[in-house]
Amino acid sequence: VQLVESGGGLVQPGGSLRLSCAASGFTFSNYVMFWYRQPPGKERELVASISSLGSSTKYADSVKGRFTISRDNAKNTMYLQMNSLKFEDTAMYYCKGRRGAYEYWGQGTQVTVSA
Repeated sequence: VQLVESGGGLVQPGGSLRLSCAASGFTFSNYVMFWYRQPPGKERELVASISSLGSSTKYADSVKGRFTISRDNAKNTMYLQMNSLKFEDTAMYYCKGRRGAYEYWGQGTQVTVSA
C-alpha cells in the first residue's frame, strides 16, 4: 500500500499549485480520500475530503473558494488544486485514504508560500 504526494513547491502569494496523490496497493475507488496539512509548529488539520466516487466534497472554511479537491479513479489519483495561495497556506500537505478501520497516509509534500 502506498500513497505518494507530489506537486508541492515554492510559490508567491496569489499563485497556484496542484498537488497530486497517487495510490497503489489498494482499491482506490472504495476509499474516501482526504487532504490534510501541518503548518510549521502547529497540529495537522483537515483541508478537504472527497467521497469514494467523487460525488461529495467538503472543505475547511479557511480554503473554501480557493482550493478544489478532485479524484480520477481510473488513474488512482487524487488532486488538490490550490489557487489564491496565502502565506498561511504554508505547510506540509498529506493525503489520506480511509475505508472503515483501514487508513493509509502519504509521506507529504511541502508547500511554501513566500514573496
